[in-house]
Amino acid sequence: MRCALPVGSAPAWTPRERATRRVDSLFPPPYVPAVTTRLAIALNGMRFHTLVGVLPHEREHAQPLEVDVVAYVAPGVRELVDYRVLYDRTASAVGAGPHGFLEDLAASIADETLRVDGVDRVRVAVRKPHVMLPGPLRHAEVVLERGHRG
Repeated sequence: MRCALPVGSAPAWTPRERATRRVDSLFPPPYVPAVTTRLAIALNGMRFHTLVGVLPHEREHAQPLEVDVVAYVAPGVRELVDYRVLYDRTASAVGAGPHGFLEDLAASIADETLRVDGVDRVRVAVRKPHVMLPGPLRHAEVVLERGHRG
């Protein structure tokens, strides 16, 4: 076994060793970790008006909502996932109100998104900008992540 040599110095191989030694064994390829690729389709900032909330005025007057949906395509799926279908499913879930809680609406959107062929995981964020709280607030937000088992 040979010991390590200083940088820039060549090993002292005999002519026989030099003839039988492969060059690539002197310089092994660099380690490259396995890389996984995951395709996701994101629809961010979709805006809707719907009945959402449990307070009396929330049950009578539609409020603005903002929705983000990230649909993760199942590994090995070759066909494309149409983002127009994702938008239509989201709009359908929002339009099926009234919704008592943002959590319920996020779950409905996630369920509809998971019914799209090729989607195996989804992340849904629902934001309600007009929330009755005693201090300044940009919005209340619920985030739900869900996927198929298996």
